Amino acid sequence: MTSSPPRASRRPYRLSSRLAALPAATAVLASLALLAACAGPPKGGGALTDAHLSASSPPARGEIDSFSWAVYAEPPTLDYTVAFDYPQNTILSNVCESLMRWTPALTTEPGLAEKASNPDPTTWVYDLRPGVRFHDGKEMTADDVVFSLGRQMDPDNAAAWAQVFQNVSAITKTGPLQVTVTLKKPDSQFPQYMASAAGVVASKAGVEAAGKDYGTTGGLACSGPFQLGTWNKGQSIELDRFDGYWGTRAKAKKAVFRILTDPSARTNAMLSGEVDGGYLIPTESYARLRASGAGTLYFGEGLSTVNVNVTNMNGPLGDVRVRQALSLALDRTGFVKAGLAGAGTVTGSLTTRAAWAAAPEAVRKTAFDGLPPAGQDVERAKALVKEAGATGRTLTMATSSIGQDVSLLATAVQAAGSRIGLDVRLKTIAPNAFTALFTDPGAREGIDMFPLTYYDSITDPLDLLSNFKTGAYMNFAGYSDPEYDKLVEQAAGTYPVEERMAVEAKLQKHAAEQLLWIPVAEWPTAMFQGKRITGAPTTISYMYQPWAAGVGAAQ
Repeated sequence: MTSSPPRASRRPYRLSSRLAALPAATAVLASLALLAACAGPPKGGGALTDAHLSASSPPARGEIDSFSWAVYAEPPTLDYTVAFDYPQNTILSNVCESLMRWTPALTTEPGLAEKASNPDPTTWVYDLRPGVRFHDGKEMTADDVVFSLGRQMDPDNAAAWAQVFQNVSAITKTGPLQVTVTLKKPDSQFPQYMASAAGVVASKAGVEAAGKDYGTTGGLACSGPFQLGTWNKGQSIELDRFDGYWGTRAKAKKAVFRILTDPSARTNAMLSGEVDGGYLIPTESYARLRASGAGTLYFGEGLSTVNVNVTNMNGPLGDVRVRQALSLALDRTGFVKAGLAGAGTVTGSLTTRAAWAAAPEAVRKTAFDGLPPAGQDVERAKALVKEAGATGRTLTMATSSIGQDVSLLATAVQAAGSRIGLDVRLKTIAPNAFTALFTDPGAREGIDMFPLTYYDSITDPLDLLSNFKTGAYMNFAGYSDPEYDKLVEQAAGTYPVEERMAVEAKLQKHAAEQLLWIPVAEWPTAMFQGKRITGAPTTISYMYQPWAAGVGAAQ
């Protein structure tokens, strides 16, 4: 997403109605206000001067024939099992729905399941909504849920979300509209991920009819407010309103996603009105868009950190002293100012503070106190490189033209390396190929690190911290530590949020000391809407809820 990927409620998922999420909603909104106070960009120099975080843009005033939205890369597929990056999820969230649903306030509410219950620590029961129809005309049943979740578990599918199901022993139809998930052991994360693409339900008949072409041609046989329309390869993906939708009808008859890989082209299209809006706004365009009068630039909680993803520990980066040296030599402040246009905060933490909002103050203090310094110490960094015997060694960092947040971070790492005796070489790859870094091991061959903006797909620090468990999907460097694995298992098996996050604080400290990724900055979500439309959420929730259904006429 720039990354990833890529996860719902801060509370243990013992809910049977949306009321159970209200305390978490309060915590999240409080964290939005806190971040708004500390993440505002610097004054002067054309930078943003009064950014604040919000959960959504003003509601639409009426329906609209269509609107267009910019995405930076074309999804290789829209199969929900591999929807693990921004372009795929931005589109797919409006077509395919999950058992539970993320809200703009980053809490969780019922989705295709009208109730989720937890009768014992290893059992989750999902009671489904009646009368839900798929785009292929079939009515949703428990068989469709069993089939859809089963695809995530099928090793032949190489699903990006397979790790979510690692503790699942059985998914069983226990009624025409009821599915029971039996776990091998308690798993606090599984029910939270049912609000992400991991919990998507599609028509069994529709998926089977599409066969190996599912996700690339024809329909997706899902139940969302939009259905897949025309896919003009390399140019656009159109979504058509599904008038048989079980929920509130979409305000737009059509949503057109324009594939614009060049950041300047995306910005110019927004300024000219050629496209009506977009997420992941190029940071170099913040000031221009803000001052243009063509629309409004919004910022919302992103649960996102900008990092350097270490993908190869067989070379110099296998020595923690080299990773420490790069971290100490990196000019984070300069990167935030130039690469993020000031709309971010320097951090030495892999996780955002908002992800810890449900934790007691003492746990938050433990999680963030004593982290490695985020400031520069070039002399100490030089000494570490020399001590590790790495002076003059070569490292390769991937970069791309997706936006200056990616390209300038790569340049900053290269500059840091040159200051301390490392030869960091940049390998420029196309935006579509950059997306492949998250799904294709072959795309990472010969690369030691790459810029990674990681977003949590649930409002829980373990979403990120579990990435360093042995064999985890995004553990690209193959890091393995039995003690770390034990702590991940302990946290995952603990339902009470206060107890769970106390364990996660220990994980945070370990990951920070080892610099398994190098943290750089916290970064809010940026969204631009032209004057013609309104109604899109401003938080990272757009990845897993049908956000486009609320977009309509501004006047």
